[in-house]
Amino acid sequence: MPSIYDLKPAFQGLLRPICRRLAAHGITPNQITLAALLLSLANGAALAGYPGTAWPLLLLPATLLLRMALNALDGMLAREHQMQSRLGAVLNELGDVLADTFLYLPLALVPGVPAALIVALVFLATLSEFAGVQAIQIGATRRYDGPFGKSDRALLFGALGLLLGLDLPPGSWLAPLLLAAAVLALFTIFNRVRNALLSGEEA
Repeated sequence: MPSIYDLKPAFQGLLRPICRRLAAHGITPNQITLAALLLSLANGAALAGYPGTAWPLLLLPATLLLRMALNALDGMLAREHQMQSRLGAVLNELGDVLADTFLYLPLALVPGVPAALIVALVFLATLSEFAGVQAIQIGATRRYDGPFGKSDRALLFGALGLLLGLDLPPGSWLAPLLLAAAVLALFTIFNRVRNALLSGEEA
């Protein structure tokens, strides 16, 4: 199904000159992964420490965009500059789940935001990444199927942070939006499990 993840090759093309410079300076994928995680932790701590305050919310879209760039760079460094490692694979998967949790869960503390739906959406996001990784255990490749993968979540929560940071009241529009996102997350889990099983059978 369509997903923002489909734009990844074009995004990587823009970042490739930066990737070459990082490799030339001895920067490793694991360092980039940890930088993305620390960035997410910092913005998440600000969101939790100052719930409802404009500046951490307005920082969220920029943080998510920079995190997306760092996530693309660590993978490119690993694949294109022969820096792949088992530790890197583990850090990459754990880093994504932890970063999502750090950045999105504090939004449950924002006054007027339906906390239960935020918590549920973070849980479903974690489950969808788990479903993607589980494919490897049955002989399939890591699944990134949409329609609500990591990049799509970043778009939703980045827009949410921007709107709330610009003082849009979290009124009756927010709960239906989060419910729709939860349905898309469930569909994503289903797609990843189904396609993993089909791919495993073919193998």
